[in-house]
Amino acid sequence: MNSRERFITTITGGEPDRPPVFANFTPQVAEKMSEYLGLPYEEPLDSLLSTRISHTDLLLHLGNDAVGTASVAPKDFPTRTNNDGTLTNEYGMIFKPMGLYNEFYKYPLENAEDEEDIDNYQLPDPHAEGRYDDVDLKITKYKKNYGVIGDLETAIFETSWYLTGLEKFFMDMMIQPPYFHKLLDRVMEIHLEMGKEMIRRGVDMIWAGDDFGGQDGMLMDPEQWRDIFKPRIKYMFEEFRKVNPDIRIAWHTCGSVVPIIPDLIEIGLDILNPLQPLAKDMTPEFLKKEFGKDLIFFGGICVQDLMPNGTVQQIKDEVKRRVEILGKGGGYILAPAHNIQDDTSIENIMAFYEAVHEL
Repeated sequence: MNSRERFITTITGGEPDRPPVFANFTPQVAEKMSEYLGLPYEEPLDSLLSTRISHTDLLLHLGNDAVGTASVAPKDFPTRTNNDGTLTNEYGMIFKPMGLYNEFYKYPLENAEDEEDIDNYQLPDPHAEGRYDDVDLKITKYKKNYGVIGDLETAIFETSWYLTGLEKFFMDMMIQPPYFHKLLDRVMEIHLEMGKEMIRRGVDMIWAGDDFGGQDGMLMDPEQWRDIFKPRIKYMFEEFRKVNPDIRIAWHTCGSVVPIIPDLIEIGLDILNPLQPLAKDMTPEFLKKEFGKDLIFFGGICVQDLMPNGTVQQIKDEVKRRVEILGKGGGYILAPAHNIQDDTSIENIMAFYEAVHEL
């Protein structure tokens, strides 16, 4: 099988020769891996979660079987550097560079109370000129030989709290002031349009998501999730399938989310990501036994401990163990549970890909 055959076979429920691979790097990792391999460094794309769609040729060189793409910031509103050194993206979120990462510095809707506060706030235009240039490029250049994943980034919850601040958002989940549902719906509609447009242009899979779990359990009561988020996610899935009934839908949600996995299956989820290994109850044996008949699994290789701290042999052994459990009979996209971080050595990154080649 070539990479595309392997990827399509997996997401449509078949059993490939081996699980397809899809890893992502932070820019710091991509830079050091490019230097190590003697390849030109590819600058990250301007997107809310650019790490999922950047460094494509490097990742394919190493062994990825699919490419990621997404809506990118329009040319007339790129992420800009302000006079005080902070950064502002097209959503109006303001970040302060802090070494390897950018920290939130100001939340543009931190004082929102009424529906008018949302009506008067300019959110991104999903159909802005240049928005899908990367989608068109990736489909034209890579779709013949590789799977194409349309990344919808943070669909509802995370983008909303990026605008309000997390503390305010959690408080407002309880009291639900007038602006609250208006904001959720506006954010959902933007990402829904982005997803539908990527489907129209020909991606094989839509990868959406919001982190609803922490290390030890849900970030919110499951009933609260069912009341606020489940109906909106269900609506998005239904709308995606109106554009293409055969589109495969993946959902990214970090942490321990076992209570809502049956709900995600009920509303039509195909693929669960990222299977955070050290989160409570997210073991591969349990997930495969309980949900393997309904879901394809995507992720599962630990970036919290194994990738930065494990030996080369431990990484190879764990890759093979995950494949044996989650990939039995098909149904597994082999991937780290998040972007590989700069605390991971070149040797350990190469061990991950060497384990794939040994399969």
